[in-house]
Amino acid sequence: MKKASLVGAFFVPAIWFCGAQASCPLPGKLPEVVVQRVVDGDTLYLQDGRRIRMIGLNSPELGKRGRADEPFAVAAHQRLEALVAASAGRVKVSPGEDDQDNYGRTLAHVYDRQGRNLEEQLIAEGLGFLVAVAPNVDLVQCQQAAERQARQAGLGIWKKSPVTRAEQIDAAGFALVRGRVDSVQRNRGGIWMEMQGAVVLHIAPDLQRNFDASMLKRLEGRTIEARGWVVDRSRRGAPKPGQARWMLPVTDPAMLQALP
Repeated sequence: MKKASLVGAFFVPAIWFCGAQASCPLPGKLPEVVVQRVVDGDTLYLQDGRRIRMIGLNSPELGKRGRADEPFAVAAHQRLEALVAASAGRVKVSPGEDDQDNYGRTLAHVYDRQGRNLEEQLIAEGLGFLVAVAPNVDLVQCQQAAERQARQAGLGIWKKSPVTRAEQIDAAGFALVRGRVDSVQRNRGGIWMEMQGAVVLHIAPDLQRNFDASMLKRLEGRTIEARGWVVDRSRRGAPKPGQARWMLPVTDPAMLQALP
């Protein structure tokens, strides 16, 4: 896998489909499978028993355990239901290189009967964020283009900025974080990028080969955006003195963007 440049990481040419032509290509001939139920904006159950978590897409969460729905969560759920219905309840599934998550769900790209990628369509309509988790990053470029289009047009989640300042992080969960990088350090535990506020970005040792270390170092003093699932380190005991409470694991260069 080639290392990716972080500067302007999301600013790639916007290519989108019109009619039957999609920019995230169907990887050859795939069998059609019946969808039993659409769970939310990025998860569906198949009649064959598989639970599919769509690769590259993170849609807003539906409310659970008394929590309110996140903005556009219901819209994303309904839109995925409509796309599946328009495909006669059948889709084509292409499992990722890493084909299962920690919850036993199958990680896969999903296409309609005409070969159009459903993650790309939802991202392009502002109904989910691009996420990249190596090694399942084969469609990152076309998904980046879709998100750029939605963000520029102010669609869905981009109607009101979903960006959170690093110093304002106060809860675990998915976040798009903006802030200045104060330092970049490397040790046996990986690469650690300290940001303003109590947030540190972490690149695990087994993922370091996918990043340009010299480029990361040049991010010191720069303002960046990072996305991913924030972890509250205090749940494992009080952080050590000087250690940030909030950690955001960075899983691919596409999850970082250096700002002008």
